[in-house]
Amino acid sequence: MADDDEDDCIFAKDAFAQAIPRVKFLWVEDGGKLLDYLAGSLQSGDGGLGHLPDLILLDLNMPRKDGREALKEIKSSPLFRDIPVVVLTTSQEDKDKILTREMGASSFITKPAKFEQWVCIMAGIANTWLS
Repeated sequence: MADDDEDDCIFAKDAFAQAIPRVKFLWVEDGGKLLDYLAGSLQSGDGGLGHLPDLILLDLNMPRKDGREALKEIKSSPLFRDIPVVVLTTSQEDKDKILTREMGASSFITKPAKFEQWVCIMAGIANTWLS
């Protein structure tokens, strides 16, 4: 998950743990760190390919490199473009929904207000993208 809001990351991590305990959850604070993480994931100790994430949860509004910029770079890279990206943001703007779909996002979800809603959303994400 790439999100600058630590509380939202804790909600998402705890909701995933409750909905589907086998998920390994990692968090970075912005799009630049996400891209650094992805590049680092390609390396393994024996010089071969490492393990890329099975799914990326991406906030749109982050400092330094925002989610729109990160999504554009991810989907333009042959190494990363097949990773499903679920935009998980506070935005409810139609222009953001349209733009992220056009850029290759797999889904667009507005962040919920209550933890029970987080659990339902994370269960749905896991069932759709991690099954």
